[in-house]
Amino acid sequence: MNFNLKLTSLIGVALLTFFCGAVAAKSPQEASVTNAKTNAKVPFRDIPYLKEAFIDASPEKRKDDIPVGKLGIDGGDKAVIAELAQDIANKKYGFVDSLLIAQKGKLLFESYYLRGRLGLPHGQASTTKSYVSLAIGRAIQLGYLTMADLDKPLVNFLKELDLSKLVKGAETITLHKALSMQSGARISREQIKEFEKNPCQLKGQRQVQTFLEQSPLISSTSQGFKYQSIDPRLVMQVLDAVVPGTAKDFIKNELLDKLGITEYGWEDDVSGLPMGPHSSSMTSRDMLKWGMLVMNKGQWKGEQLISKAYLARATNKIVRLGDDDIFFTGDNVTSPGYGYYFWQADMKAGNKRYFTRSAQGGGGQYIILIDELDLIVVATGHERDDRTMQMAAGGVLPAFVKK
Repeated sequence: MNFNLKLTSLIGVALLTFFCGAVAAKSPQEASVTNAKTNAKVPFRDIPYLKEAFIDASPEKRKDDIPVGKLGIDGGDKAVIAELAQDIANKKYGFVDSLLIAQKGKLLFESYYLRGRLGLPHGQASTTKSYVSLAIGRAIQLGYLTMADLDKPLVNFLKELDLSKLVKGAETITLHKALSMQSGARISREQIKEFEKNPCQLKGQRQVQTFLEQSPLISSTSQGFKYQSIDPRLVMQVLDAVVPGTAKDFIKNELLDKLGITEYGWEDDVSGLPMGPHSSSMTSRDMLKWGMLVMNKGQWKGEQLISKAYLARATNKIVRLGDDDIFFTGDNVTSPGYGYYFWQADMKAGNKRYFTRSAQGGGGQYIILIDELDLIVVATGHERDDRTMQMAAGGVLPAFVKK
């Protein structure tokens, strides 16, 4: 493990030396940057594990508009985070690739493990859905949609549909319902695979036509919460229909470029639009930018990118879920909920609970906001049944709460 200098232990003299501000060359970090472009050409599963974790409690200022600070001086308990870093390196929380911590607008802790690399985009899985939600918020801010449009039938925005052929109840799907995983449309993975054998029926808005023709009856009973890939595909279609140009150009020009995100990936769906449910990739630092954008109520560098009204609704609890409904709950993570492709939960530290909002991707991609502490936790990993929320609650939160 490398803590910005050659350390082999986090305990005793080595721990004291690190936290007393010893300075050394940042060769592992620079190697991560140098190797990122090479690794980007390699399938993620083939990226070799780092021989030594890289951990920095005084992150370097880079040309990415992310302010930096020093752990312990600008916030946080250094000893608690050092113990957490050792636990991560020992795989206590599974296969974690990176952990970044920011408080009060400053990046205070940056670490990379296993397949994590500074500057290398990491697959985002369902975290992609949260970026799609923010794209809708951007469209509202620019006037291409309104808050009132959220409660209008989704099919009204898609002028190429033959409404007479859609399943009964399709007209009851609103943007609100699709954004909160309550569309009521039901298409199985097996059906989608079968449709993809004839991809012409999924091109453009024909994707929606096919889904809403083949879905079973949509009713108030079916329009309960169901986490699925159809809903963000429907939302991406609406985005493409209402913004100038294409959804892909809009996301790039109005969000990624605005945030200074240049090293990223975003696969196309068979429809020709960007994937709505998954398949983007972002660097850990760029994930932090998305978190800072939400924490700053939609502002970035003084510009209001996301509608405040939309963001307040999207990132807060719309659907209340039971602790047994979601795998990430536990003794210190309870009361889960869902907004517009954002999750909510309470985290416990001592006798107090803290409300959290988060973007989450299967395998360990998380952007967790704890507003009361002005704290952002970013993590990536490749652990299917990840323990990231528990890691944040048990490892990060105690370092930032007042004793």
